[in-house]
Amino acid sequence: MTREPEQPAHYYLAGGGIASLAAAVFLIRDAGVAGEQITLFEKEDRFGGSLDGSGDAEMGYLVRGGRMFEPNFVCTFDLLDAIPSGLPGGLSAKEDIFAFNRDVPGSSRCRIIRNGAKADTRLGLRLRDMRDLLRLTQADEKTLDGKAIDACFDADFFQSTFWIMWSTMFAFQTWHSAIELARYFKRFIHLFPGFTRMEGVLRTRFNQYDSMIAPIVAWLTDRGVTFETGARIIDATVSATGSALSISALLLERAGQSEIVPVSGHDCVFFTLGSMTANTVEGSNTAPPPAPETDSAWTLWKNLAEKTSAFGRPDVFCPDVARTRWESFTVTLKNRAFVDHMERFSGNRTGTGGLVTIADSGWMLCFVMFHQPHFHQQADGTYVFWGYGLLGGGDGDFVKKPMAACTGDEILEELAGQLRLGDAAAGMFKDAIVRPCMMPLITSQFMPRRAGDRPDVVPAGARNFACLGQFCEQPHDVVFTVEYSVRSAMTAVHRLAGGKPPPPVKRTDRNPIVLANALRTILAG
Repeated sequence: MTREPEQPAHYYLAGGGIASLAAAVFLIRDAGVAGEQITLFEKEDRFGGSLDGSGDAEMGYLVRGGRMFEPNFVCTFDLLDAIPSGLPGGLSAKEDIFAFNRDVPGSSRCRIIRNGAKADTRLGLRLRDMRDLLRLTQADEKTLDGKAIDACFDADFFQSTFWIMWSTMFAFQTWHSAIELARYFKRFIHLFPGFTRMEGVLRTRFNQYDSMIAPIVAWLTDRGVTFETGARIIDATVSATGSALSISALLLERAGQSEIVPVSGHDCVFFTLGSMTANTVEGSNTAPPPAPETDSAWTLWKNLAEKTSAFGRPDVFCPDVARTRWESFTVTLKNRAFVDHMERFSGNRTGTGGLVTIADSGWMLCFVMFHQPHFHQQADGTYVFWGYGLLGGGDGDFVKKPMAACTGDEILEELAGQLRLGDAAAGMFKDAIVRPCMMPLITSQFMPRRAGDRPDVVPAGARNFACLGQFCEQPHDVVFTVEYSVRSAMTAVHRLAGGKPPPPVKRTDRNPIVLANALRTILAG
């Protein structure tokens, strides 16, 4: 009797964000898997997850947010080095990022605004603050389990210019994880000398969808990868044999119908757990964002965690949206009057300054004047900028209500008041399209955590599955970055399919020259 040949392994990826896309690239490039053996499932109608960019001149352009880059994101640039940018000149996506930053170097001349004017960026740290910073960075993570940032500093620290710049640059709140803040200080300590000018931070030529996601999707499509939109994995069958765990089936939801996807012993499943941008809701010029949806990308993680503790504790990260949300807004201008005004005001050519924080605004309002065009197909005569309110739960100073209750026009009114634009605002913002965007879980990955709350990329005993994204445990690296997701993908493919291991996290906090420069910066401030 002739034995039927064994079918090739199939690789299922739940979620269509950068973690899954990176895993698909690494499977093909590093593990020799054929594209036809890979399927990605995504609930939305396009891939990219939180790295988005959409819209047009008529409806207005939209970016919900953007992740920072810097040269030590070794896994991300390893990924992008294999991906053609699709732009003239034949550069890879990695090469294009570095070429753009050489051509348009960033150095902010207007990091902080107070009372409608450029303000001093001296750090304002006391000796006590410096002591507390040192204690935090030197602490064993076990001693910080479950601890919030505000347990590590006194109230005056949070009034310092240092904290205002740091918290708005990375979106930290005082109740967020002390472990994560300590990791951030160590991960980015080499950026301290240029911190007040945002030097050392890299930007993509266009929004991160156009500069990263679209080229990756094109590369994967050319290699036969299957993309399933309008389809999401909401549960899985976890089989246990002794201490070994394996996935034997996936529960797929598509068009309101449920389907079972069998998973054989030689197949592999990669789960992206949680989502920063789940349940996002949008407003308009004339309406604030509605109440957030309840249907969530977190359903899969919660269902898996109910089956085994190997998947961690998702409820730790989404206990109260009042502590994990903030609102962003994207503005499409139909004339360049505001662009010209900000160039004169800031002293920065558009796209070279980075984040501006209005430090005395009730919402802690921040905005970025992007290099133009910010979209690959952006219409001529349009200009796009973006902003957010880190503390939007309180009343504005010019619009007396919380940011979440404001229309897009009211957000512009508040911004105009903070910048003291006066009667000129009407002309600057004539016909501007504002797309407010409330993200109830945008900082969920920052919530205080303990050991075991996040699963390992490949949990103990896992035979054919891995966990990807912002909510798995990876020593020394930091969440809310593309690098964290890409590193998880590289680790998972290495462990399950034989791809190359990820390079280690660049530990500049162990470089005595870096430490000396950082100390000099803090003492000078």
